Amino acid sequence: MLATLIFAVLFVQDPAAAGLKALESEKYAEAADLLEKAIAADPKDLGSQFNLALARTFLNQDAAAIAAYRRTLELKPGLYEASLNLGMVLVRAKQPLEAVKPLTDAAAAKPKEPRPRLYLAEALSVSGAEASAVEAAYREAIALDPKSASAQHGLGRALAKQAKWEEAGSAYRQAVELDPQYKDALGEIAQQLEAAGRKSEAIAFYQALDSPAARERIAMLQLEANDFSAAIASLESAVKASPTPANRLALATAYLRNKEPEKSVPHIEAALAQEPNNLDLRMMYGRLHRDQRKFDAAAQQFYFVAKQQPQNVQAWRELSAMLISLKQDENALACFAKLKELGDDAPAHDFFRAVILDRNKQYQPALDAYRRFLSRAEGKFPDEEFKARQRARIIEKELSKR
Repeated sequence: MLATLIFAVLFVQDPAAAGLKALESEKYAEAADLLEKAIAADPKDLGSQFNLALARTFLNQDAAAIAAYRRTLELKPGLYEASLNLGMVLVRAKQPLEAVKPLTDAAAAKPKEPRPRLYLAEALSVSGAEASAVEAAYREAIALDPKSASAQHGLGRALAKQAKWEEAGSAYRQAVELDPQYKDALGEIAQQLEAAGRKSEAIAFYQALDSPAARERIAMLQLEANDFSAAIASLESAVKASPTPANRLALATAYLRNKEPEKSVPHIEAALAQEPNNLDLRMMYGRLHRDQRKFDAAAQQFYFVAKQQPQNVQAWRELSAMLISLKQDENALACFAKLKELGDDAPAHDFFRAVILDRNKQYQPALDAYRRFLSRAEGKFPDEEFKARQRARIIEKELSKR
């Protein structure tokens, strides 16, 4: 809140008196015009200079307000209200470095007043000052006003920047205790703890935040920690509160990783009913069918994704595997051609291409594919290399008889 020292005018005069009256009536534009006239008549009129600065401040005319406060301080250096308001407006105008001096002056003028200390700490914080200096400034503000939630929040941020995690967490909790409106700030410290690798502590803050987004994040951290049972419980709660496709996908993933594929199916299907073009869901649904050896159903999902995203290498790979299992040889070969076009020319593709050509009695192309596979395999596929050598020898003998 602005310091609102308003200089009374001792004698009825115009326009200074009229400007003061307009200011008190919250007619700020009218007040500014009248006070400008008063200052033009008497540039040393301290009261009109300060009142003009107030009017410009309330009009959000920051540049004009800053200039008026500076003129006021030229007339009366160290005036507390002018120094405080100048610092506040400079912070609002995104000039925090400029705000440090007037706020320091205001704090010195009234050392037991918490407001200038709080605004000084804020100015230091947004100016990019050393976190230790910001911490010290907020501690001074808290010493003067222990019930300031804003100061506790600022202190928490300064401590977090220094990786003083326990103290930072305590400050954030204190801010919420003092003012529940700061509860959302718990997400800040949770994210910072997560980034610092302190995931169990992050989970505790997300739990205190107790929002659908926080529950989702808790579940993701639990999944990363392979705590599937806990993740499932968190995600079931999240889906109940907000049954979005993303939540259903996450819950389905948790069930799959917990080796409960049958429980993932209804969530994937429900999510697909909401978002039939969600390709991540399609890929998951296809893999679920694949693992259950429902190759035709799996192929349909992978084909859908491949058609929607022709550059999706993984979709073409999965589709080719299903087509091989279904013995749809011509389509499988087309998939391998597409993969090669996309720059995915893995040795394994040569092997499968050879197998398809071999079983369709296209022996020379099959032999060429086996040989290419063997020249590139480099011992990485021992079982397939053994089969390829055996079939290559047999085909060579067969071709030599012709």
